[in-house]
Amino acid sequence: MDVVLIPLLQVVSIAIDLYIWVVIVGVILSWLTAFNVVNTSNKAVYMIGDFVYRVTEPALRPIRKIMPDLGALDLSPIILILGLMFLQNVLTRLVYSVV
Repeated sequence: MDVVLIPLLQVVSIAIDLYIWVVIVGVILSWLTAFNVVNTSNKAVYMIGDFVYRVTEPALRPIRKIMPDLGALDLSPIILILGLMFLQNVLTRLVYSVV
């Protein structure tokens, strides 16, 4: 059982790391778009932005529904990243408790 569980939890931890980076890229891309640093009419920028939006929006939408409206300030990515880091910490402790 331990032979399968530990690598599986490590793969899940790596996936969480990658998802955190995608959320960060989404935040940076939204800032760059808002300040007209990048142009979304560029096909490559649009495709990257669309991919990041499609991947992160299902996780961010429920957080935005719960949080109060703060105007232009969107704290939902921070809440999501903190939640993912908490989940990753729980998984890490689970791996160490199994070993």
